[in-house]
Amino acid sequence: MTSTEANSMEDVSLHILDIAQNSIAAGASRIAISIQDRPGQDRLEIRICDNGKGMDPDQVKSATNPFYTTRTTRRVGLGIPLFQASAEATGGYLKIYSEKGTGTVVQAVFHRRHMDCPPMGRMEDTMAVLVCCNPDVQFYYSHIFSGRKFVLHSGEIQQKLGEISIADPDVIVWIKEYIRSGLEEIYGGV
Repeated sequence: MTSTEANSMEDVSLHILDIAQNSIAAGASRIAISIQDRPGQDRLEIRICDNGKGMDPDQVKSATNPFYTTRTTRRVGLGIPLFQASAEATGGYLKIYSEKGTGTVVQAVFHRRHMDCPPMGRMEDTMAVLVCCNPDVQFYYSHIFSGRKFVLHSGEIQQKLGEISIADPDVIVWIKEYIRSGLEEIYGGV
């Protein structure tokens, strides 16, 4: 796969959206998305952890094969292979840790100064879509840039909302703005 093909998913946030949707399809009720942007170390680390049904060792080995999928609606599964190709195009890597009945961790590392490193994209849109379309799933999103941290926990938000649904359009607009301003704060206008 060429770097152009690997980057057909235009930004990192779309890769994260795809992997989180895999977690939801695997029955996850909790998904943690962690991003550590370390410019001084030339590293962008992404980690997506879930409590879904998990995979056995053979499934983990097959997960990076684009012609392997557990879905019955299509014959190919491109999300993980594209994420892996995107990371590897920068000299990075993708690893999968999983245990049947426990959950899965997908970890990708990008070398952020590499010319093939995709942009981060709009994490506020990715998280808003995930929360809006999956109000019963608890999302924990943390984003660290040079030691400064932003955190969003959908379960805490829902608890404070009481009877109002976290999927309410006004709440989703607030979540997007909260994430956008939080990321602007940790990046300091960079």
